[in-house]
Amino acid sequence: MRRSPSEDVIMPELPEVETVRRGLLPVMAGRTITHAAVNRPDLRWPLPSDMAVRLTGQPVIALRRRSKYILADLGSGETLIVHLGMSGRMLISDPGSDLGAGLMPGKEAGIFYHDHPAPQKHDHVVLTMEGGARITFNDARRFGAMDLCATNLLGAHKMLVNLGPEPLGNAFDEPYLAARLAGRMTPIKSALLDQGIIAGLGNIYVCEALHRAGISPLRLAGSLRPKEVATLVPVIRTVLDEAIAAGGSSLRDYRQANGALGYFQHGFQAYDRAGQPCLRPGCGGEIVRVVQAGRSSFFCPSCQVGPELG
Repeated sequence: MRRSPSEDVIMPELPEVETVRRGLLPVMAGRTITHAAVNRPDLRWPLPSDMAVRLTGQPVIALRRRSKYILADLGSGETLIVHLGMSGRMLISDPGSDLGAGLMPGKEAGIFYHDHPAPQKHDHVVLTMEGGARITFNDARRFGAMDLCATNLLGAHKMLVNLGPEPLGNAFDEPYLAARLAGRMTPIKSALLDQGIIAGLGNIYVCEALHRAGISPLRLAGSLRPKEVATLVPVIRTVLDEAIAAGGSSLRDYRQANGALGYFQHGFQAYDRAGQPCLRPGCGGEIVRVVQAGRSSFFCPSCQVGPELG
C-alpha cells in the first residue's frame, strides 16, 4: 500500500466517503436500527448524551452524502451525521447475509461478510440493524464526529452550513467556478481546497485534477483564463468519478465499509510521485513536491502552466 507524505494530515475525501456510503446502503437504507450502543461520551466533539435512545428503533429512510459527511435520515425526523475523521471506519459484519454483492460490483454475494467480531477497544458506536447486520464505528484517533440534527435544519448545522456546492452536482459548473475564482489572490490549490467554494475536495484529488488540467498549483486562482476554468470543471468531475469507481485511495487508515482497500492510488499521475517521470504523453518532465499551507503539492513544472505564464 502506498504511503502518503509524513507531514500531511490524511482524511477521507469525497470518493472515500461516497464509497463507504454505497457500502452501507444494503444494510442501512430501508432498515431499522434495532439497537444502538454508544460506548463513550465523545469523539472529536461531545456526542448527544441520549444518542443511543434517539437512534434505537428508528428506521433509516435514506442514506446520503454531503461533502465528506454521511447523512442517515431517520423516521424520527432527525438525521445522523457521520464524519470519519482521520482513522474512522464504518465496518459491516453480517453472518450469513447475501447482501455482499451490493458492496462491490462483480463479486459474489456475501464474500465480504463474516461473523460478528469480538468487540475492539476503539469500537465507539455500534448499530445493530434489522436483519442482524452490525455496523461498527471504530476510530482509534477519535478525530471523527457524530451528531443528531433535525433533518429540516441540516443546512444550518455547524458542520454543514458553510459548505459550497457538490462537485458532482449541477450547481458546480464553469460560470460558478469562474465567478468564485475571479480576483482571488490565493493559489488555485488553496482555492480548490476551500470547502466553501467546493464541498468534498481534498489534497489528493486537487493534485490529480490540476495535473490533468495542466495547471500549476502555484498559480493564483484569479489568473486562470476562461478556457482553463472550462477545462478544470470536467476534469474534477472525471477524477472523482474514477476514484469512486476504484473504491477510493487506500492511504494510512482508510478502508471501505467492507474492510477492503481502495485502488485509485495505483492510478495516481501526480500525488505522491515526487522524482518520478510525468505520465502525460510527450511531456518528459518530472513530478516535484512543494509545500503549500502545510500540505504537499505534487505537480510537473514542465507541463503544468506556472505562475509566470498565468
